[in-house]
Amino acid sequence: MVRSFDGTPVDLDWLDDLCAQALWAPTAGNSAGIRMHTIGPELIAAYFEVATDAAWRASARRAPGLSRAGGAVLVTCRPSDYLERYAEPDKAGAGLHERSAWPVPYWHTDAAMATMALLLLLEESGWQATLWGNFRYDAAVLAWAEADDEELFATVLIGRSDGDDAASASLRRDVASRRARVRRVNG
Repeated sequence: MVRSFDGTPVDLDWLDDLCAQALWAPTAGNSAGIRMHTIGPELIAAYFEVATDAAWRASARRAPGLSRAGGAVLVTCRPSDYLERYAEPDKAGAGLHERSAWPVPYWHTDAAMATMALLLLLEESGWQATLWGNFRYDAAVLAWAEADDEELFATVLIGRSDGDDAASASLRRDVASRRARVRRVNG
């Protein structure tokens, strides 16, 4: 993830096409409940106005670099699409027509898969990105994007690195290696 961009604008027609490609990711029951909303460089400042607060914008060391993103994508999901799909005759037997019946809400799973597909497509295209988690202000962001009937999963900020990215303190954590996190089942 890159958290300091140089301001190079993203071509929105290209980004729209890339998002459509990313939506080839799996979707439970072909529910097609994931949406991607593209944001041009001229709206990045407005996005940060609703996605953050003044105190964060004034004090966060990453705020200036992130605010120079050349574009962004809001990844949203529509749980109602999944509930309606799983109420249809061929899926009704699963008992997943009620939101509380989903032990893992696949609208989040599908949003994660589409987001990863988008991140990989961006990387393959020579662009950099960061995943901006949805931790607060989601209602304001959705209202701003005129997507009130959806749930915000995350925002992908896109651009070219300016080389001034501050490494995350999380990278200094002592964690198990990737290989140590793989275990073969010998049933």
